[in-house]
Amino acid sequence: MNYQTTVSIDEKSKETKVKKEIKVYDQKPTAAFIGASWTALLVGMTSYCIGLWNADMMLNEKGYYFTILLFGLFSVISVQKAVRDKMEDIPVTDIYYSISWFTTMASIVLLVIGLWNADLLLSEKGFYGMSFLLSLFAAIAVQKNTRDVQYIERNDDESK
Repeated sequence: MNYQTTVSIDEKSKETKVKKEIKVYDQKPTAAFIGASWTALLVGMTSYCIGLWNADMMLNEKGYYFTILLFGLFSVISVQKAVRDKMEDIPVTDIYYSISWFTTMASIVLLVIGLWNADLLLSEKGFYGMSFLLSLFAAIAVQKNTRDVQYIERNDDESK
């Protein structure tokens, strides 16, 4: 939400009055952007998983990288939800907000450490890194679109 501050001066009493107006932007995401977000999420996750399936790694290594993907996706969705809740004045504890950010950073750091120490070609390491980041970004976009659509539909129902 954006706040717009208006200052008015009452000439008779020489008092300054400050009003805060909440400016709400009810612009629903386009179907193209929603579709692109879902497509990016599915492409990122699918390519990452196909890469793992075809990789010449031990099963425990594949499990590590798959767990990091799930951990990262959950973490960024949690961050996006916490940020959005704060923006909409829904109470979010500082500890939850901090843990969400910490787990997001931890998932990225764990992937980087895993890839740094992996016996993979540099192109494979880049592939996993890029498909991981694409998946994280797309998960944030999908979560944002979902919240935007719900928010707008809820406001439309209330105004009727």
